[in-house]
Amino acid sequence: MTDNWQNGLAGHIADWQEQWTRAGTESASSQDCEDLQELIFQQHSRNHRLWLEEDKARAPDADDSVIAAVKRRIDQLNQQRNDLVEVINDWLIVKLENVQPVPGARWNTETPGSVVDRLSILALKIFYMRRQAERGDAEESHRAKCRAKVETMLFQQRDLVASLQELLDDLVAGRKEMKQYRQFKMYNDPSLNPAIYLAKKK
Repeated sequence: MTDNWQNGLAGHIADWQEQWTRAGTESASSQDCEDLQELIFQQHSRNHRLWLEEDKARAPDADDSVIAAVKRRIDQLNQQRNDLVEVINDWLIVKLENVQPVPGARWNTETPGSVVDRLSILALKIFYMRRQAERGDAEESHRAKCRAKVETMLFQQRDLVASLQELLDDLVAGRKEMKQYRQFKMYNDPSLNPAIYLAKKK
């Protein structure tokens, strides 16, 4: 990336997520890479796969064994999704390591990686709500409600893109400092989840 790598990046991220959703991102390779676009793809892929698994869990004919298997996949994908948010933030920390914060530089409660995650989920909502708005087997009232929801989400997406771009510009200019906020998820860690480590002692 160039010295002005952040210019227009937020808009590009939203465009990438839309393209990947249309193309289908149910499968993805390892998150071990150094390219920001690839990291964002990996993160979006986990969200897309989570979306599809959540649908399976709510199918009326899903029996207990199916729901249990889906729950385990959801836990795994959700852990990967959260890990990738932190990997994206780590990439940005390295990219910004030579930026000297200006006096009085502020911190942001939400990291860029978290905003990327929100944009990813919003891209999925827009895509699947558009499908509902185009359903030939649904009543026009249903399609109209879905079209209105799409318009609302597009408005929210524009605001979120603008906010992310402002944050990136502030970080590059030193007006804000980049911080990594670790999530320390406990439920997937065998040493921290009592339902796991106590079961092993029985």
